[in-house]
Parts: sequence; structure tokens; C-alpha cells
Amino acid sequence: MAQATQEFGDWPLERLMTEVVGSGPKSADDMTREQARDAFQRILAAEPDPTTLGAFWLANRWKRNNPEELAAYTDVMREESVVTAEPNCEPVDCGANYDGKHTSAVLGVGAGIVAAAAGTPVVVHSGDRVPTQKATAYKHVLDELDVRTEIEPAESADMVDETGFGFYYQPAFNPGIQDLYDRRDRMGVRTFVNTIETIANPANADVHLGSFYHLAFAKKLSDTLAESERLDYSRAIFFQGMEGYDDIRPGYTKVAEWNSGEDLEDYEIETAEYGMEMEAEDLEVEDVTADSATITEDVLAGDREDHFADAIALNGAFRMYARQDVDSLEDGLERAREVIADGSAAAVLEELRAF
Repeated sequence: MAQATQEFGDWPLERLMTEVVGSGPKSADDMTREQARDAFQRILAAEPDPTTLGAFWLANRWKRNNPEELAAYTDVMREESVVTAEPNCEPVDCGANYDGKHTSAVLGVGAGIVAAAAGTPVVVHSGDRVPTQKATAYKHVLDELDVRTEIEPAESADMVDETGFGFYYQPAFNPGIQDLYDRRDRMGVRTFVNTIETIANPANADVHLGSFYHLAFAKKLSDTLAESERLDYSRAIFFQGMEGYDDIRPGYTKVAEWNSGEDLEDYEIETAEYGMEMEAEDLEVEDVTADSATITEDVLAGDREDHFADAIALNGAFRMYARQDVDSLEDGLERAREVIADGSAAAVLEELRAF
């Protein structure tokens, strides 16, 4: 990992606040790439006063960052904080919102394992009780399933190659962002860090699967990928995930598909079209961590034929489709149900536990 920059440009955060971003949501200006890079280099080096840092984060939230700014922040993060480790295979990168879910089950572990069993390698990454929600993320479900999570990036890459599914732990692969934990916690609101950490891409994957609350944000993220000089994604699929996570919501879901050099395409899917008559409330649980793990284990073992089994199969199919291993979601669903029925998915979980 490169050391955080100690020689900066001409744009301390105080100057950016006064001259560019700090005049309020209607009159603030956007930063140039150079200004945004300088700002985040200073932040990673712990140079700004905590009060100034908080004000800068809030000003960015008010005015809303554009793709050029987000790409600059991402590039600095990739250069100065992210430790990458590439598996030999080409996985789908799943970077759901790190601050997690607090109402509905986390389905991405089961979906990723199903996809892995079907031949689509999957990488997931998260931190541990990340602000602001500090809710259940990938790590916590895997911990509950007795899968090792607090591992170094090289081990994560080995996990992908050995099992088809791998977990990358933020404090290990993105220590500069981890060092900002206390400051982020004291903010009480999300910052742009919540956005860029989801596209850290520790496995240097070619395909990204993410989520959004509104289609305009998917457009902003795809433009960020295109603007970035340090991300090598050639394809990304975003959808309106449950609680902002990378779990497809029941009913109507908007999907946005981006391929490098092409315009963003959007379309809708209806879970009812795949024989799944369910509502969001059907996927709610009381204890998100414990219940998500139990549901995952039961579905992979073929012991459930309910809404959760349908949802995990559909999300697994989406991962296969994202990597273009199947021609359609229907084909992916068929494969997902095959690997659950024949025990392949349960076998991947056992391999993960033994890793």
C-alpha cells in the first residue's frame, strides 16, 4: 500500500469551503478533479482539523458530488489506501452499502454461494458495523455461518479460487478508510465515503454489481466508473436493492446496466414474472444477523421452498447474468435451482467453513 501523501496541492479544506463548496446547496460550486484529489489526499493523511473535515463532508452532502469529484476521491482511495489481491478467476464484485440492513434478511451471501456453485465466482466486501446505520452487512452473516472474515487480501483471493466465493474485509484491504471510522461515526449522516467504499474493488474485478435508491444515482455511479482512472470495470449492473443493499426487492425493481463505452440502459423486472408472488414484508426478519444466517443455511441445504428460497435463487441468477454466464434471468434461475437441488451450493458453504 502506498503511504498517504504528505505534500499537498494548493487546496486545503478551509480554502475549498470558503471559495468553492461551502456556500450552501444552491450556490456552491463543484470542484475540479485536482481540487477533489487534493482534498481527499489531505483527509487520508489526517491533515484537516476535525471540525473542518466535518464541515467539508457536510458541504459535499448538501451540494451533492458529481461523477468527476467521486472519481477523484475513488482514485485517491485506490492509490493510497486499497490493497488489492486478484484471484486467478474473474469474479463479480459485490459491494453493497457497507452500513448494512436492519429490517430485511441479507440474501447476498446465499445468492453469491449459489452463483459460485453454478460456476460464477463472486467477491463480496464489507466493514464491521459501518456508520451510519452500523447494521448487518456481509461480514456479520458470514461470521454467524462460521466462515472466516478477518483475513488479509491475499487470503481472500485464495478463498475465491478455492471455493468460488470470497470475502474481503475492509480494515485489511482499505485501512485508510478504516482509519476514518471515528470521524464518520461522529458525523451522524452519510458522507461520500459511504459511496466510494462500495467500489473499492479489492479483487480488481471486471464486473460490478451494486444498488441504488434512485435511477439518477445509478447514472452518477456509472459515470463515476467511466471517469475513474484507477477502476477497470468494463461492466456494471445496478438495481434498486432492498434497504439500499444488493438484494433485489420483491415486486417492481428498476435495473440499470452499464458497459464501458456505452450509454447506461435501464429497464424493469417484476418478480411476479418469475412465479414469485411476494412483497417486501415477506423478507423481513426479527434478528437480521442470526436469521439471515439460518435462512441462508436452510436454503442452500434445500430445506426451504418459500419466499426466501425464491429470493436467493433470483439474486444468484442476477450474479450469473451480471457476468454474462447465462443469457437471461430465466436461465440463471434454472441453474440456481439445480445447484441447490443437487447439493452443490451446500458443498460450497462447507468449503468456505473449512477454508
